[in-house]
Amino acid sequence: MGGAAMEQKLSNPAPLGLAGFALTTWLLSMINAGWFDAGAMGMVLACAFAFGGTAQGIAGIVEMSRDNTFGATAFLAYAAFWWSFALFVLFLHEGVPAAFVGWYLCLWGVFTLYMWVATFKAARALRLVFLVLWITFFLLAAGEWTASAGLKTLGGYAGLLTAALAFYLSAAEVINATHQRKVLPVGPAGIL
Repeated sequence: MGGAAMEQKLSNPAPLGLAGFALTTWLLSMINAGWFDAGAMGMVLACAFAFGGTAQGIAGIVEMSRDNTFGATAFLAYAAFWWSFALFVLFLHEGVPAAFVGWYLCLWGVFTLYMWVATFKAARALRLVFLVLWITFFLLAAGEWTASAGLKTLGGYAGLLTAALAFYLSAAEVINATHQRKVLPVGPAGIL
């Protein structure tokens, strides 16, 4: 031993964070797409606190330990999104104008847009998650601003696609790591 530092290797938290994001996004997007009404929101909120919010937050903290600025920022930010969304729906929505909710969604779209730019040197699967996600936020914001059920529904379907892509990437990272080979492709790094 004699003062020698032990190097600790942390496992990849991204599959957990992606799964928390995907599952919670899928549930909310089913409501936005019109598959279920607002009566299903309780399950979304429970998931937003426990999996979308907390599990992604844990993944973000682990990413900090791994010196991954992008992963830490993404997982901690979207964990905060789920917590803020759930708190808003449960306790703070009374009297808030739809236009203001639209701004909330739009600003999340802006954040997601520059995070998407940061993925340009990452695997194609990650780029696709962020591409479809910023489109989802802008569609939902436009739906709030215009009171358009069609835009909200379109945003719901875009959210379902986002969730499916995030589930795929989570599965690929777990399965590829477990099998120690590429079972599910995630695409090359780089813009094209």
